[in-house]
Amino acid sequence: MQRRTFALSAASTAAVVLAGTLAAAAAPAGAATPAAARTASAVTAASAVAAPKWTGCATSAYPRLQCATVRVPLDHARPGGRKITLALSRVPHTARTYQGPLLVNPGGPGGSGLSLAGFVAESLPAEVAAQYDVIGFDPRGVGRSEPRLDCRPGHFDPVRLDSVPRDAQAEQANVQRAGDFARSCAQRHHDVLPHLGTVAAARDMEVIRRALGSPRINYFGYSYGTYLGAVYAKLYPHRVRRAVLDSVVDPKGVWYEANLAQDVAFDARHKAFAAWVAAHDDEYGLGTDPADVEAAWYGMRDAVREEPAAGRVGPSELEDTYLPGGYYNGYWPELAEAFAAYVNDGDERPLGAAYDTHGAVDAAGDNGYSVYTAVQCRDASWPRDWRTWHEDMTATHAKAPFMTWNNAWYNAPCAFWPGTSLTPPDVSNRKLPPVLLFQATDDAATPYQGAVNLRRALDRSRLVVEEGGGNHGITLSGNGCLDRRLAAYLATGEVPRRGGATGRVGGADAVCEALPEPEAEADSPTGDSGAEAEAGAKSGARAGSSGAGSDAPGRGDGRTRGAELHRLLGFRA
Repeated sequence: MQRRTFALSAASTAAVVLAGTLAAAAAPAGAATPAAARTASAVTAASAVAAPKWTGCATSAYPRLQCATVRVPLDHARPGGRKITLALSRVPHTARTYQGPLLVNPGGPGGSGLSLAGFVAESLPAEVAAQYDVIGFDPRGVGRSEPRLDCRPGHFDPVRLDSVPRDAQAEQANVQRAGDFARSCAQRHHDVLPHLGTVAAARDMEVIRRALGSPRINYFGYSYGTYLGAVYAKLYPHRVRRAVLDSVVDPKGVWYEANLAQDVAFDARHKAFAAWVAAHDDEYGLGTDPADVEAAWYGMRDAVREEPAAGRVGPSELEDTYLPGGYYNGYWPELAEAFAAYVNDGDERPLGAAYDTHGAVDAAGDNGYSVYTAVQCRDASWPRDWRTWHEDMTATHAKAPFMTWNNAWYNAPCAFWPGTSLTPPDVSNRKLPPVLLFQATDDAATPYQGAVNLRRALDRSRLVVEEGGGNHGITLSGNGCLDRRLAAYLATGEVPRRGGATGRVGGADAVCEALPEPEAEADSPTGDSGAEAEAGAKSGARAGSSGAGSDAPGRGDGRTRGAELHRLLGFRA
């Protein structure tokens, strides 16, 4: 498939400058160059950005939240052309010491960042948050930004086809469904799709920076937001003051290979869930052997294939419901209770409720998935021959059955996506100030090696590792050791010594131990995350290590903050 390559080096800029120099040299000394003057004037006018007009949009959870919009070019190569609108949010600084804007992104792609600004401002230590304007934004196509993508409403309505094909006919039916989504997206949004992608979103961030009037930005991204931040830093290294990247996308795997790696990692996390359930057999009564518990879960899957639970939970919906447990173990008690109720008591109601909470897709979810596919399918090439998918998924499913096929269908529209794909930029960078990376060793959504790879690519970066942790999105989630590192960096720029913990965990500069696994009781729900939400964590004495602790330096109970954060981050990051 034909690719379009973005040149991110200084060479393209130099070529433009050189062309202008040659044109000027061709004119007689002192002569006016009206065409050049008109062009320069037009470019200046087209690139001018109005400052946001902030208005109050407080919620019960985030009473100081403000909202605004900014206009950006649909096509950044034509700054004078059609404009689109990005929605912004802000919690303004209050301290005399002002460190500039801190842009935050929850990942996705397709996640809304509006409420995340409130969450970050409320969760950081007050004296640190007070020094920043914490800025959230809905990337192009997302949430309150306009136009808003919605490729095929109801694409995830239950009960869907079984994700695991029993025969060629069943597989072809899911292939058809994926192709229908791609064709519907092309029909509904043909004018916008060529202008979606991570590079376009990074250029939007630069427009936001200019609108804010700041010479440099600070950045805090989770999950896919780490890749967005790395791409922005490649394009505009001189505009980065500080950057925090939590749960790191592997820049070498964008995007097909990254999803294959996820399949294996999520299967391991599902086995960890089964082991936890087995360890709490007195509570759930599903057996003390993790293998028996896992077998019971697959037995439940077979049963809902024959008769969907609560009329809406078939095998695909069951996978959707339990997948969030691979992102955040705080959901394990609730998921285990639903599992036990179905298997031991024949009670389908808790399983239906768990699906409604964790698996069901509403209009915001339809929007998020539409942007997810539009960005990932555009960002990089995907196999266009379905036989490649079939062979890879069959081989991967044999060793990692939990979500391989489910994840395949989630991404399968990319096999049929309209237009050409781009070449992912090389994000390696020697021009940045120190960047701080955070990563759990057993994270399934962004496996550990990706963080090691990005640490190598970003010359002055530092990697803080949560050893033994399996959650995705680990700062501001209750681990005091991690949060102290985060707060110190945002307050003063302090980073650990490079290589300070590589003898303990490969590639790490500092190590924090993971929090204990949850107790066998469901997390209590937290308050309303606000109307702006659109998308839906032992002590040691060795070098570079520190106890996790629950005394996180931010505000609020760590467990409550962890649950709230993971609602804002969503899934499939």
